[in-house]
Amino acid sequence: MYPEGLKYTEQHEWARISGNRAVVGITDYAQKELGDVVFVELPAVGTTVSRHDSMAVVESVKAVSDVYAPVSGTVVEVNRALEENPELINQDPYGDGWLVVVEMADPAEAGELMDAEEYQQLVEEEGE
Repeated sequence: MYPEGLKYTEQHEWARISGNRAVVGITDYAQKELGDVVFVELPAVGTTVSRHDSMAVVESVKAVSDVYAPVSGTVVEVNRALEENPELINQDPYGDGWLVVVEMADPAEAGELMDAEEYQQLVEEEGE
């Protein structure tokens, strides 16, 4: 149900790790919970983020939600397409709806994130 090869957080972010970079977004579960996304506030390129700290804000018709950094590091790229089309998060959360790319300060942090199976269990427990 959740893509293999990604890492997940308890706050429903995902990270696609490649070398010392992590592409970060919110999970399909998170976007469904939020409903229609109408606005995204992303950090500036060059911003230093710390694991577990808020790094972005996603606003939907139902709620405003912080997006937390799954790893520490420096934002090296942001998804500018979301400025005009925030609904990409709803349409393709693991593809065109990605949020930022973080150059990891400590790639070992990625090893502490959940895999798809562990994340699936978390979602099932929350749904009970």
